[in-house]
Amino acid sequence: MATISQNTPIVLTIAGSDSGGGAGIQADIKAISATGAYACSVITALTAQNTQGVTGILGIDPEFVKAQLDAVFTDLNVVAVKIGMLADANIIGAVAEKLREYQPKFVVLDPVMVATSGDLLLENSAIDALKSELLPLATVITPNLPEGAALLGTDVPQSQQQMEALIDSLRSLETPAILLKGGHLESEKSSNDLLITAEDVEHFETKRIATKNTHGTGCTLSSAIASFLAQGNGLSDAVKHGKAYITQAIAHADKLDIGKGHGPVHHFSRSIKTLNAMTPIRIQARPLLI
Repeated sequence: MATISQNTPIVLTIAGSDSGGGAGIQADIKAISATGAYACSVITALTAQNTQGVTGILGIDPEFVKAQLDAVFTDLNVVAVKIGMLADANIIGAVAEKLREYQPKFVVLDPVMVATSGDLLLENSAIDALKSELLPLATVITPNLPEGAALLGTDVPQSQQQMEALIDSLRSLETPAILLKGGHLESEKSSNDLLITAEDVEHFETKRIATKNTHGTGCTLSSAIASFLAQGNGLSDAVKHGKAYITQAIAHADKLDIGKGHGPVHHFSRSIKTLNAMTPIRIQARPLLI
């Protein structure tokens, strides 16, 4: 049996469970593992969900969310945290309290509000709590266009120009970096994401891939970024490698035949050799775990 290096970077995902396996905790663990880190998890909500939609949500008691966080942080050397679905303001408060207590080095916040199917995953009343409690603790937040618009209380951009018009407003949020994802601009030939900081805007552009199997793309990208941060990459490189990973996972999604609706991306579409060649990381001594 292969042994795991004690230096293996550990990434904690704090998110909801997707019973269909394509998004949420399940997608996070797959993405973190496929990109070379060790995944642990804290579940904030249970969803009755498949590729066609969400039929039920059961939030976890905030005190039990805290208990899970205590269990992980007091034993494991968590380098990076990815945050996904949080459901309500009480759970947001519980997570923020423990992040302030344990102070992980990196926090990637994916402000999950709406599923690919259109189902609401975050109560509207919780958006203010998300902004005040968690945005200041994040290394980077990764909203798509509807989520970015919800954070700002504005209309969803319908063009690249309107997307770029949000830059100044996003900089006013109390968080150091924003990766604004342009995947919803389906009329564009490319998928363009903007990494926005106080000093700069970086463009990450890839050719748009025609597929309906995009369930869990946001979860997967944010988890990959957290994984690459945990492995020693700077933010820009972590985003670049994460973007390359999700692009390949989408490109191979149609090789899977999962469900009747929006199927998942292919988290394990590449071998270790191909992953090393296409998304190099700075710390080569640590084994990729698949």
